[in-house]
Amino acid sequence: MMRYTWYLMQKLFNLYSKVAFQLLAVAFVACSCFVSTAGAQSLDSLPIVDYGAPKDFEIGGVKVIGSKYSDPNAIASISGLKVGEKVRLPGPEIPRAIKSLMNLRLFTNVRIIKEKTIGDVVFLEILVLERPRLSVYTYSGIPKGQHEKLNDIVNQHVAKGGIVTENVKVNAAKGIEKFYVKKGLLDAKVFVTETRDSSRLNSVRLNFNVNTGKKVKIKDIDIVGNTKVEDKKLLKKMSKTKEKKRLLAGSKFVQDLYDKDKLEIVKYFNTVGYRDARVLGDSLWRDNDGLLHIKINVNEGHQYYFRNITWKGNSIYDAKALDQVLGIKKGEIYNQELLDNRLRFSQEGRDVSTLYMDNGYLFFNVDPTEVAIVGDSIDLELRIYEGPQATIDKVVIKGNERTNEHVVRRELRTLPGEKFSRTDIIRSQRQIVNLGYFNPEKFGINTPVNPERGTVDIEYTVEERPSDQLELSAGWGGINRIIGTLGVSFNNFSVRNMMNKNAWRPLPMGDGQRLSLRAQSNGYFQNYSTSFTEPWLGGRKPNSFSLSGFYNKIGYSPAVYGASVANQKFNIVNVSANLGRRLKWPDDNFVSSTSLNYQVLSLNNWPGVFRLEDGTSVSSGRYVNFNLKQVFARSTVNEPTYPREGSNISLTIQITPPYSLLFNKDKDYKELAPQEKFKFLEYHKWRFDADWYTTITGKLVLKTSAKIGVLGAYNSAIGVIPFERFQVGGAGINNQQVGFQGFDIISSRGYQTTDLAPKGILSNGQTSPSPVFSKFTMELRYPLSLNPSSTIYAHTFVQGINVWSNIRDWNPFELKRSAGFGFRVFLPMFGILGFDWAYGFDKPGVTTFKGYSAFNIVLGFEPD
Repeated sequence: MMRYTWYLMQKLFNLYSKVAFQLLAVAFVACSCFVSTAGAQSLDSLPIVDYGAPKDFEIGGVKVIGSKYSDPNAIASISGLKVGEKVRLPGPEIPRAIKSLMNLRLFTNVRIIKEKTIGDVVFLEILVLERPRLSVYTYSGIPKGQHEKLNDIVNQHVAKGGIVTENVKVNAAKGIEKFYVKKGLLDAKVFVTETRDSSRLNSVRLNFNVNTGKKVKIKDIDIVGNTKVEDKKLLKKMSKTKEKKRLLAGSKFVQDLYDKDKLEIVKYFNTVGYRDARVLGDSLWRDNDGLLHIKINVNEGHQYYFRNITWKGNSIYDAKALDQVLGIKKGEIYNQELLDNRLRFSQEGRDVSTLYMDNGYLFFNVDPTEVAIVGDSIDLELRIYEGPQATIDKVVIKGNERTNEHVVRRELRTLPGEKFSRTDIIRSQRQIVNLGYFNPEKFGINTPVNPERGTVDIEYTVEERPSDQLELSAGWGGINRIIGTLGVSFNNFSVRNMMNKNAWRPLPMGDGQRLSLRAQSNGYFQNYSTSFTEPWLGGRKPNSFSLSGFYNKIGYSPAVYGASVANQKFNIVNVSANLGRRLKWPDDNFVSSTSLNYQVLSLNNWPGVFRLEDGTSVSSGRYVNFNLKQVFARSTVNEPTYPREGSNISLTIQITPPYSLLFNKDKDYKELAPQEKFKFLEYHKWRFDADWYTTITGKLVLKTSAKIGVLGAYNSAIGVIPFERFQVGGAGINNQQVGFQGFDIISSRGYQTTDLAPKGILSNGQTSPSPVFSKFTMELRYPLSLNPSSTIYAHTFVQGINVWSNIRDWNPFELKRSAGFGFRVFLPMFGILGFDWAYGFDKPGVTTFKGYSAFNIVLGFEPD
């Protein structure tokens, strides 16, 4: 105790002595005429340390000054200076602490000073100057539409509130430059300007001034080293790297795409037998005009041929069956791409892998091995691992938020407990997409395998998209009046949930039923229609059932149109019931649709729209149209909104009872008035419609279509009835108001209804519907957007169309020709919107360019 007391008194004495000495020194300096007051203060706060006599101190405290955004405790911890530990002053601990803090890149300056010492206890201060923080960044030199894309790049390097360093600015600028280089703007430069933000403490603003420069065009591409394969064939394979040959031809250089194009050159060599072909190197340089020159040096090697092809390891199928699927014969040019396609996953489904996988052999593998090369011939041994058959364990559906699971599941061909089948998976995918409820671009299939159990799970991932439609359309038709249409179609309706309040979001949805309501009018014309469809009647088989009806009322009143116009009316009442079935023969892509229709047509002084071949006009009377319609259709279209492959083919037969052959056979029908002759309509009507979709390259699609219609009669004495004919010409929407007026509307791009008339049915510049027509179209489509909320594509087309008065005169090569271009936008809530411009080459009596051309608008639906 005495020792401790003596030690404490000694410490206090030393402290007192030092304080007294310092006070005396301060007083002395203050009185001196050679030392200023400022100098005295600096000497007091930063005492001179004798570096020749380092001394050990105990750290009594560490204070951090200047940290506004960083944690002071963390700074003190990272410095390594801890209270209670020894530190030598001067010594290595202080420089080491400064280096550790500077390595954080959080500060522009770090100083460590001695605040005070008490005996051998030192108190330290860490003074930091923090780097500025980013408050906002802006762009200049580029349009606003590109800002959002650049934001993703800048945010990878610095975000708002983040620390701004020179390294950060350089990396962000380089990232932006790389973005534009990938677009072919090789000269893009970015300059970063940093300014202080006076509205925030220790904050700066960054401006990225972007100079994109011009796209670098490719002057020429020179391929050297090839002697057997022509340059033009190799250049054609470079689809993304093109020479600047024409005024409007696209040309730009993107390194990643260029590298892929070089691989495409090698692939093409491989397809024509040059399996050893290589790109040895390339040279790129720019001339004084800034144009890029490319020189590619290739080595073709030798051309090879298939010789002997043998199979090894196959037990399920013999070599003859596998050879037939492979389809490669001895002596053919060696084609690596063809070999791979025939072994694994060809687009046509003709490959050995599909043969096995459709039989459950999910673990199947085939390894083509070159066993001998003799001269220019190659012997192959195709080594097969068949593996065990896999069965389906679980089938999982994900992402169907609105559509009930049973609606999706009933379309599947893959069922638990059945053998794995690749074809069934592809068909299930097509069936689900064709429902129209899901985004085809986001459709996913996953097949997790359990090798120990020999089972596989199948997971279908879907993304809901709007399927209901609101039809708001307008057109010009009928004595210069605007036609207005209002309609709604609920394509995923649910009747069983109508009494469930919780299911109204805003309507009960999810069971795949279709309900549509539609009204149309232009003052003198009115149409009201409704339909309901249950696609799975009973819920177990894909048998659809539909009920529909419509009411048409058309009339001219003297009160509105003047006393000179007689009271003219035309009404139609129609009720239909339809039963559809999915067939299994000839294959399960076929469907059958049978409908029973009852229709009553009432005319009163109706003008000469319905006219017979002899010129007789049918303008008054009541006519009953009781008919049976049978449709056989086959569809392999992969996606209904923008089909890229597959076809839609249908044959429609519509018949009535042959009343004149069954009853009153002795009646002289030629002498009867139209009201009596056609009181009960009798006819047979045939329609053939076909659309084929073929992918040319990438997203470019060719659509070819053919439509043929024939209306016939049972009894020559009665002849072809004036109803149920084909009104050909116009845009389809211009005469949309007569869609339920007793004949079919067939659009014709480039021609009006008055331009297409069979002989003998033309009267006063008006045409009546025709009994026979043909329409053939070729259309080239390219999508601008495949977003499910707005599918957009442009197209160009050629078309041939004509009409005849009877089947004997029909000639498929006697057509009215037209060509043009158009644009389509599909909006789920409104349907198809767009336009067509067409030039009719064979318009009669026309002498001006304007007279040959026609502009059509498409609103709400695609005309037939």
